[in-house]
Amino acid sequence: MRLVLAGLCLAALAATGCVMQPPYQQLSVAPVAHLCNGNQCWDQPSYAATFQGEPVNPESERRMAALTALAERDPRAAYDLGLRLLRGDGVERNTYQAIEWMRKAGDHGDGAAQMALGRLYLLGFEEMGPDPAEAEAWLTRAAAKGNQEAKRLLPQARAAKKKVQDNYQARDEIRKSWDGWYVGAPYYWSWAPSGWFLR
Repeated sequence: MRLVLAGLCLAALAATGCVMQPPYQQLSVAPVAHLCNGNQCWDQPSYAATFQGEPVNPESERRMAALTALAERDPRAAYDLGLRLLRGDGVERNTYQAIEWMRKAGDHGDGAAQMALGRLYLLGFEEMGPDPAEAEAWLTRAAAKGNQEAKRLLPQARAAKKKVQDNYQARDEIRKSWDGWYVGAPYYWSWAPSGWFLR
């Protein structure tokens, strides 16, 4: 018991000593860091910030903010923004945001966005695999607006959707046939008061 109390007292004294020290003395950090960038090296205080972000182009930022504001009101601008984000044209490439803006445009009736989404979902894109049901939905909307390519691709989307559904049903039937297989499976080993024994 005395040993435990002595240990607690020492821990309290050590903690009090740390609290009494300013933060820069609590850490054992060298006062100077040696930094190198390519062929150049220099010494710098270790507490100085070294991060230098990418230079910001104010004109590009202003154009992007104006297009985003316009895209909130106009489906054609939302489609343009989605296309620019998809291509990385004048903006940092971002496929997730591109599809979000295209969906917003398509939901507000833009035929070009509906066709683009139908094509993207039919073929899949980068990290996004194909989704024939979504493709069919978007191509149907574009075809209703008279888009000939959408009318041509719609049977492919329907066939792909049916194939996915058929595969799912086949997997579901196999799964159902295997569900509960373990219920009737016999054990090899049994327990008795003397221990485990092989049947």
